[in-house]
Amino acid sequence: MIPGMGGKGMNPKKMKQMMKQMGISVDEISDVEQVIIRTPDKDIVFNDANVSIMNAQGVDTYQIVGTPKEVAREVEIPEDDVRLVTEQTGVSEDKAKEALKNANGDLAEAIMQLSS
Repeated sequence: MIPGMGGKGMNPKKMKQMMKQMGISVDEISDVEQVIIRTPDKDIVFNDANVSIMNAQGVDTYQIVGTPKEVAREVEIPEDDVRLVTEQTGVSEDKAKEALKNANGDLAEAIMQLSS
């Protein structure tokens, strides 16, 4: 049993005191507008985020509380790639861009799709 927890939960004041003794501090970041976590294929967006930072032994840990929304990331196609696919296959730039997007930017796959 943890001291101070008489079955009703810990007194917030006592909890802060114990955390301070252990060298742990927690701070809220106010006025957060948006948090975005970017991965290669999607973004995870929190528009209603509450963010707190916990510092324990010199290491900051960020906690995000909110409603996540996943947004697929669109593949960026360099103009050089579009030009190369156009030269190799003889198709229009628009068709080359579409083929590159369908192939997730893979030049060889896009050229093979258009050549068959």
